Amino acid sequence: MDYAKFLYETNKKASATKAKAKQSQQKELRFGPSVGEGDLKSYIKRAKEFIGEGNRVKITVKMKGRENQYPQIATDKIKYMANELVELAKLDGEPKRNGSQIIGFFIKK
Repeated sequence: MDYAKFLYETNKKASATKAKAKQSQQKELRFGPSVGEGDLKSYIKRAKEFIGEGNRVKITVKMKGRENQYPQIATDKIKYMANELVELAKLDGEPKRNGSQIIGFFIKK
């Protein structure tokens, strides 16, 4: 058997299996701590779509100016989303503060 032909066949099989595998991506949703109830519902709906496709969802609550004095409001928004997404996804760890942002990750159950 020709060794070059053997390498070609194994590479072809490997690329075929790689093409069939779905790559999971990370999707991000950003909003401020003063986002309204209706907008938050639309973000939840969009997060459900992303999680249904098998993607990981990153929620970023960006605080500006005096909003930085009240990080609990931003954390409450992420926990509210966690309660709404409880049947599809779970919060991967606690929400973390990164400068003027509070970040939470949701992964499929």
